[in-house]
Amino acid sequence: MSNENQKTNTAKVSPFLTSPLPEGTEQGQQTTKQYNLPRGVKNTGNVGDTTHFGFETVKTEDKEQKVAHVFHSVAKKYDIMNDVMSFGIHRLWKRFAINMSGVRRGQRVLDIAGGTGDLAKVFSREVGSTGHVVLSDINESMLNVGRDRLIDAGCTNVDFVLANAESLEPFEDNSFDLVTISFGLRNVTDKDAALASMYRVLKPGGRLLILEFSKPVFEPFSKLYDFYSFTALPVMGKIIANDSESYKYLAESIRMHPDQRTLKGMMENAGFENCDYNNLTGGIVAVHRGFKL
Repeated sequence: MSNENQKTNTAKVSPFLTSPLPEGTEQGQQTTKQYNLPRGVKNTGNVGDTTHFGFETVKTEDKEQKVAHVFHSVAKKYDIMNDVMSFGIHRLWKRFAINMSGVRRGQRVLDIAGGTGDLAKVFSREVGSTGHVVLSDINESMLNVGRDRLIDAGCTNVDFVLANAESLEPFEDNSFDLVTISFGLRNVTDKDAALASMYRVLKPGGRLLILEFSKPVFEPFSKLYDFYSFTALPVMGKIIANDSESYKYLAESIRMHPDQRTLKGMMENAGFENCDYNNLTGGIVAVHRGFKL
């Protein structure tokens, strides 16, 4: 049996989708192009509106395609670049976030913008055979990398779903005990819509965890970080991934992302309670947490 067939045959139907998979479709093949906004959320991305793509002002309807191009370009080198760019510290950041997640055996976890599956792989082990994990991403190239990686690792309790964080349309209300998004929220065009969707799919008592680049808390350190981001990162991207422009965008997208207090307020506006955050590495990264009570 070929390796590809082995991956396909490990599939299961996700219990969290609003409709079953098409007949003959296996786990890991499920995708959705249904990008409707959640009930009660206004579309702030009407044709003619503008938003930021890094430091560039673009039409709102164009940003998704531009972000998709970035991650299609970097998907195969994404993990290597993470190690190089952060000097491996991203693994400690993710471990801290997982420790804050409170994940337990038997729980249902949704990892949004999960990409190559770093967190989903750990969650798969932590929830055990009685639990379930859904790895979702809007970018098919990233999702395919994560799918292959986790199936090769024997993670049989994971589904892979192509979905937009702004709507999470495939998923039912009150479906998950834990929702996470790691280094993905800053790439979302309508963050308020995404937070509202995350609130919708969480069960009462469930927890949202956001791991994201943020604002350094010390001004001298912030200036040094800026110098590193805008000089070293594009050079690394060119050498390792043959793509300097994508890493220029990634540096710019970090600067355009809401700071810690602003994001905390956005979470509260979406309905989350007991919201807090922890700064890591001087505020380069922050872990935000909120609860649906």
